[in-house]
Amino acid sequence: MKWAIVLLGLVALSECLTRVPLMKGKSMRTALKEKGLLEEFLKKNPQNLASKYNLYAQSFAEPMYNDLDIEYYGAISIGTPPQSFKVLLDTGSANLWVPSVYCSSYACSNHNKYNPSLSSTYRALNTALSISYGTGSMTGFLAYDTVNVAGISDPNQIFALSTTEPGSFLYYAQFDGILGLAFPSMASGKATPVFDNMMNQGLLSRDLFSFYLSPNSQSGSVVTFGGIDESYFTGNINWVPLTSETYWQIKVDYIQVNGQTVACAQSCQAIVDTGTSLIAGPSGPIATIQSAVGASTGISCQNVPSMPDVIIGINGVQYTLPPSAYILESYGGQQCSSGFQAMNIPTNAGDLWILGDVFIRQYYSIFDRTNNMVGLAKSI
Repeated sequence: MKWAIVLLGLVALSECLTRVPLMKGKSMRTALKEKGLLEEFLKKNPQNLASKYNLYAQSFAEPMYNDLDIEYYGAISIGTPPQSFKVLLDTGSANLWVPSVYCSSYACSNHNKYNPSLSSTYRALNTALSISYGTGSMTGFLAYDTVNVAGISDPNQIFALSTTEPGSFLYYAQFDGILGLAFPSMASGKATPVFDNMMNQGLLSRDLFSFYLSPNSQSGSVVTFGGIDESYFTGNINWVPLTSETYWQIKVDYIQVNGQTVACAQSCQAIVDTGTSLIAGPSGPIATIQSAVGASTGISCQNVPSMPDVIIGINGVQYTLPPSAYILESYGGQQCSSGFQAMNIPTNAGDLWILGDVFIRQYYSIFDRTNNMVGLAKSI
């Protein structure tokens, strides 16, 4: 179903806030499981979250997406007249791409496809692009057209049109394409990211964007461009300086359970990533966390209320994750699984961690390009 783009002109703190509503759809894992295909799919396509972060995964040339639990998507349009697409708004990558009518892959068959012949503002560039995935590669080419994000119209945005997409992986995705919100240095083909074009053209009141992911709800999640909406959080905003201007990377001081440090005892590096559903980290510390919270083996949903909080220390502030946040319920609370997942990405500063949607649902997250900081505040 095509999603309407909603522009809400709200004034807060003397700012004009432009919002992209996010819908929480069915994850690929759920879709595969309902069709009885999950076990076979995982055998053929083992998950490799680490491969997405190509800056550190030296064996891969481009960003990769292999997260079966992604659920949040927004709507944009491309072209004149507008063609609508559902996209993953992803702070862990920097390119905008959508399927095209030139794509005959199985993965393109059930998604909206961009048709350049229907747009009067299309401008060909025809520079080839290839983005690798855990199950193959998306190939295509770059072009320019008008991109509209919640009423913010960028008349000269570079984006990629896919001509092939890998295997069956993306067939089960409820999003059509990806809109990356990381730094330009991460963009394949040296394409200028959408948010950078917004900044360069002075389309925003402030050069930042904010994510609110509503907990356990099908609606209410939103990305706000150009400002901070105080109606989505309580208390103070705690600002964290970036340690790298590539991904939205910050330093984590420690991770504790029951007053004991179970990971990052000497600090560690973490990426705040809206394009990853879980909290991921090196296999050893993740196993220690799972053991400390009682999630090493099968989790009984009845035991969740008695499980301990997980505390993540960042820039002198403690961020609490109650068991209701890091234990994921499905099928009406009949099945429970851990929101922590092993992922090994060694870097010069130590193993990398990913703070995905499990963390962001609890903390309103602000991505500030002017000051190169991430702001965090307790979500309502």
